[in-house]
Amino acid sequence: MKLFSPMTLGDLKLDNRLVMAPLTRMRSGPSGVPGPLVVEYYRQRASLGLLVSEGTYPSRAGQGFPGQPGLVTDEQIEGWRTVADAVHADGGVIFAQVMHAGRVTHEATTGGHEVVGPSAIAIDGRTHTYEGKKPYPTPRALREDELPSVIEEFVQASKNAVAAGMDGVEIHGANGYLLHEFLSPASNIREDAYGGAPENRARFVAEVVEAVVAALGAGRVGIRISPAHNIQDALETDAEDVRATYRALVDRIAPLGLAYLSVLHKEPAGELVQDLRRAFGGTVLVNSGFGEITSRNEARSLLDEGIGDAVVVGRPAIANPDLAYRWREDLPLNEPDQSTFYTDGAQGYTDYPALQH
Repeated sequence: MKLFSPMTLGDLKLDNRLVMAPLTRMRSGPSGVPGPLVVEYYRQRASLGLLVSEGTYPSRAGQGFPGQPGLVTDEQIEGWRTVADAVHADGGVIFAQVMHAGRVTHEATTGGHEVVGPSAIAIDGRTHTYEGKKPYPTPRALREDELPSVIEEFVQASKNAVAAGMDGVEIHGANGYLLHEFLSPASNIREDAYGGAPENRARFVAEVVEAVVAALGAGRVGIRISPAHNIQDALETDAEDVRATYRALVDRIAPLGLAYLSVLHKEPAGELVQDLRRAFGGTVLVNSGFGEITSRNEARSLLDEGIGDAVVVGRPAIANPDLAYRWREDLPLNEPDQSTFYTDGAQGYTDYPALQH
């Protein structure tokens, strides 16, 4: 099966083509420091070809939810070093996902730091904070002269990840967070060089990628996008605009030679994703989305039919620390317990049984 064949990913060699999706788990407490429980969670899953960490914030203003880990303080960096060491000791490869939440947060989560976004448009809904559920605030629109400092936050967090021993970073340009907010015409109504036309809305994301590549080298940098995912009010409902926006982004970053492009889309075999794959010209990871849990048969067919180079899986990796072994041998799976996805402690986190130790 191609799913279990080795592959080259940027500067790295992977044992198989199963990638653990970046999965929000909220187990790092108010300090944002990954502790022993987080270390064990990632270590247990080291047999997957690549682990992508949960979204980690590059600044306190970029923190999206309680219990999210960061890549800012010395203690956070040291916590990730312990994670990386444990994964490597078990033969694994791990990237840190660098994620600025943008407007998908609240000052009761960020420790009072102002909530910002591309435009002053609030999400219609409520968010979990350290003080309970609260309505999303209206973000302050970032000024053009502030954007370089936000880019520098991504760069510094990425440097911190590599200093902690992580094998690379994935830039989070998906799921309605800050970078995706710049891409979406519903959340970005700017009238400067970063708004309006598709190539303008793609500009900030591309500049972040270019800056991180300049700092780390392209072989240790990937990016995740979710065109037309329509989540957290980062709506993208005009198919032509979606195609133009993401093609503008991919055309600009393709010459950099990134380690990969990870695409979350319900139709990975469809024209949009495959057009972006051809334009990118490098390794493309595919993830068919949240609607249905990815099955072994789907993962196999995505690769056997040449739709992607590796498959990103979420819930099966949560519930099965030895997912690679189970799928390779076609063994039964544990069922994920959704009620424990975003809670505290070991339950539903590190207590799923493994068949192979």
